[in-house]
Amino acid sequence: MTARFALTGGECLRIDCGPGWARRQIERGLAGESFDHEPDAATPTTVHLIVEETRKPFVLAGADRVTRGAWSNGTAVLLEDACTSGFTLLCEPQDDVLVVRARWAPPSRTRIASALLRQRASLLVRAVLLQYPVIWWSGVHGRAPLHVSAVLLDRSAPLLAGPSGVGKSTLVEAEIVAGHRATCDNLAVSDGHTVFGLVEPRRTSGGSGPRTSHGRREMPFTGRLVSVRPDRVVAVSLSETAPRATTRAIDGDAACRALVSGTYMAGELRRYWTFAATLAAGTGLGPMAPPVEAVARRLTGTLPCLSLALSRTSPTRLSDLAGPATVSVTVVP
Repeated sequence: MTARFALTGGECLRIDCGPGWARRQIERGLAGESFDHEPDAATPTTVHLIVEETRKPFVLAGADRVTRGAWSNGTAVLLEDACTSGFTLLCEPQDDVLVVRARWAPPSRTRIASALLRQRASLLVRAVLLQYPVIWWSGVHGRAPLHVSAVLLDRSAPLLAGPSGVGKSTLVEAEIVAGHRATCDNLAVSDGHTVFGLVEPRRTSGGSGPRTSHGRREMPFTGRLVSVRPDRVVAVSLSETAPRATTRAIDGDAACRALVSGTYMAGELRRYWTFAATLAAGTGLGPMAPPVEAVARRLTGTLPCLSLALSRTSPTRLSDLAGPATVSVTVVP
């Protein structure tokens, strides 16, 4: 097994994967953004994923039931068919590293669903192996998941908030095509000051990459920023009738509501809340409920907030939101 490394969600993820089919799924989820060595001595591995060839059940001595399909011995947590992905996970914090061992052992219902719904199965495998363990361990370090993207423009670094389907990915895609850079498509974690994107492909309505949800295709995220310290929060919505996009200033409470509600409505995180609560209960680490609202209030309480109502019939660009800014970013090595 050749180790791969990725900077994602404020963590350094190491991946050792045996099964070839799982490697292909992981490589697709990494979207070409991985290394064959740790980035540098100052960025050691903090999450270690090991996907094993064997399909034998894990043995966790001294374990008690946490909930249906999950057991804990007080330190490690065993998750059977985690998030209906077909993988059994053994998650064990070891000092500063979360070690996650994964074995493909789907029950018959999951195997049938995976064969019939291949796109869904691919996204679940990606979530369970590459995203959820990283998000949870990042949460142990004081961050919370957000359904957002931060974009670095010439004169500003807006944080885009809002529910799925209103056009955030389209806005991000237009700026990337124009030569600007972003942290992620729509999954990130934040401590209330800095936004750390998760490694994921761009989802576009054009292109020639693999098909994904809602008729879109996946493309590599070239030049992704590991982190951005945004200078404003933009609550994005979509009008079916307005002839053109409109912007206006809003207060922090309204922006916070958009940030929090958009995060809890996100399909990508629908299974994460149970995953996080189970690991927190079984290990005694991290918050039982991620501090999404507290982090959102920290962001919206210190940054100017705008509402951007997009028009279905008249495209707009984020770069039209002019204004001076001083921003801090971290670039993928």
